[in-house]
Amino acid sequence: MSTQVVESQLGHPDLATPDVRWSLPARIAFRFCFVYFGLYCLSNQIITSLIVLPNVEIPDPSSLWPFRQIVFWTAAHVFGVAGPLVYKDSGSGDKTFDWVLQFCLLIVGIAATAVWSVLDRKRPNYSTAYKWFRLFIRFCLAGQMLTYGWAKAIPQQMPFPYLAKLVEPFGNFSPMGVLWASIGASQACEVFAGCAEMLGGILLIVPRTTMLGALICLADMTQVFVLNMTYDVPVKLLSFHLILLSCFLLAPDVKRLVDLFFLNRTVLPSTQFPLFTTARANRVALIIQILFGAVLLGGNAYGGWSGWHQYGGGSPKSALYGIWNIERLTTDGQPSSLLMTSHDQWRRILFDAPTRATFQKMDDSLARYGAAIDTDQGTVKLTKNDDPNWKAMFTFVRPAPDRLVLDGEMDGHKQQIELQLFDRNKFLVVSRGFHWIQEYPFNR
Repeated sequence: MSTQVVESQLGHPDLATPDVRWSLPARIAFRFCFVYFGLYCLSNQIITSLIVLPNVEIPDPSSLWPFRQIVFWTAAHVFGVAGPLVYKDSGSGDKTFDWVLQFCLLIVGIAATAVWSVLDRKRPNYSTAYKWFRLFIRFCLAGQMLTYGWAKAIPQQMPFPYLAKLVEPFGNFSPMGVLWASIGASQACEVFAGCAEMLGGILLIVPRTTMLGALICLADMTQVFVLNMTYDVPVKLLSFHLILLSCFLLAPDVKRLVDLFFLNRTVLPSTQFPLFTTARANRVALIIQILFGAVLLGGNAYGGWSGWHQYGGGSPKSALYGIWNIERLTTDGQPSSLLMTSHDQWRRILFDAPTRATFQKMDDSLARYGAAIDTDQGTVKLTKNDDPNWKAMFTFVRPAPDRLVLDGEMDGHKQQIELQLFDRNKFLVVSRGFHWIQEYPFNR
């Protein structure tokens, strides 16, 4: 098909048509996208999400050589960062390390594009490279959508508020804590959001549904990016780049979408060309893509289900699970009120996860401890993560299901604590539920 025919039918050269000469801006844009997006996807969790190995943690490539050394050098010599950089295992995607990495990738992308444009200025197009790079970006984006989609569809990214969150004053929540608690408290909303993300990822797996999948991903990630920006969630860089990847996949169809939604013009079918020249090879390629997509879908489903049982709603609970209000506390045989101010007085103890215990003071501040509970021996051992030499040991008896007595030593003092179990269902966020009919709004 000649260039003139393609342009007359579509109004612009099609990027995947092998005999069309791309415009200079199109060629430069592809070179930059190829370098920058390629390096970005290869530097972080995007590429590792495509390697589905159950129960195997693969480190981000940016934490390894040569990315790490380049970022450290740039941070020290360009931005004057004096201290060591946090570069892994922090849970944040917006660390100083990440921002410096993006700066490095951007500079490399601009420089490589300039050099490439000079050395390869006579090439008419990159049709073949574009088709394969588009395939790579499709699955990079699909992998992230399926990963985060399953984490919400099996609600464990934002779990239902833990006991400590239920008793902590709302004013103490960070903006991210507000978002996490509110979405976690409405798990149907979280499941819906996860299914929407999964739908976009699944549609990206099949070439013919890529445009619809990219549109859904763009909508999903725009909402996520806005939430990240307005609630200070440290995944701003990643969510923004997932928007850019969605836009990259939609770029060839922008004119068709404008014609359909704004100009009321006839829209011709997409002329995205297949990967190979023979029908058999393209059928095999399609089967491989679908099979790989099924592996991604199944692998992330397994990861979501495992996460649900490890730290989501299906995770194990403490043998003493509950919110226990302190009714009487004696220290070295004296009522604690005689030895400490009300500000320092313990108010309640929370047992949630099997290996954790949380003490809340009268001023609502929280102190978290490691906990080893032996129900056979009737003992509770407390530890501190920041002080390996610190420990507290109690024996416990439970004279009634809602009564607990701890007797032992803590901070060098003998203590006896009598506790009353608080009914968790008294919290409206736990018990209110859903109502079809409301004569008046129940907004408290």
